[in-house]
Amino acid sequence: MALWYLTRAAGAVTLVLLTLTLVLGVLNVERVASARFPRFVIDGWHRTISLLACVLLALHVGTTLLDGYAPVRIVDAVVPFISAYRPLWLGLGALALDLLVAVAVTSLLRARVGIRAWRAVHWAAYACWPLAFVHGLGTGSDVRAGWVTWLALGCAVAVVVAIVARLADRDVTPGVRAGALTALVAAAIGLGTWLPAGPMAKGWAKKAGTPAALLGGRHATTARRTHR
Repeated sequence: MALWYLTRAAGAVTLVLLTLTLVLGVLNVERVASARFPRFVIDGWHRTISLLACVLLALHVGTTLLDGYAPVRIVDAVVPFISAYRPLWLGLGALALDLLVAVAVTSLLRARVGIRAWRAVHWAAYACWPLAFVHGLGTGSDVRAGWVTWLALGCAVAVVVAIVARLADRDVTPGVRAGALTALVAAAIGLGTWLPAGPMAKGWAKKAGTPAALLGGRHATTARRTHR
């Protein structure tokens, strides 16, 4: 049970850290820097939070593999959509992990790969957050617990506020602004439609792809309580 709680706690904290990293990236260092918080300080925050996110993600993956409740293999953590346990939702988490590893590796090898290749991978890393967000809601066992839902929604609100603030800049063209705002509205509608009928509804564990053997296995009591 300790590993069961630890893996979920690590996943929740990882989402918060990824949210902070994304918010700082979207707002842009030049825009938020000030005399009190100069650019190098904010850059340091960005790097430190990103590193902490990697550490917590490693803990999340490691404890999931060690827990033994769900049949998740090492290969399932890095190769998307092949797991026997909730393949779609676990696969989204694997994609987020792969992107984060790519960013970390290219950052370490930045001088060798070149600024253009590094920047391309870094931009792709923005996809980590939505992948991790949907992964946590789809494969998590605690979505119906109030604090988990509010934590996820709080992270979503923070990202939306950062994007809207960035779109308010004069250098953003009207077409880009309109497209981004339309995408945000569509995402909000999609999330509001999916959550009540999906992760927050009874029977989601079976619909999400949890093997039937687990729904009545040795952790049946826990499963019934958290996967209903």
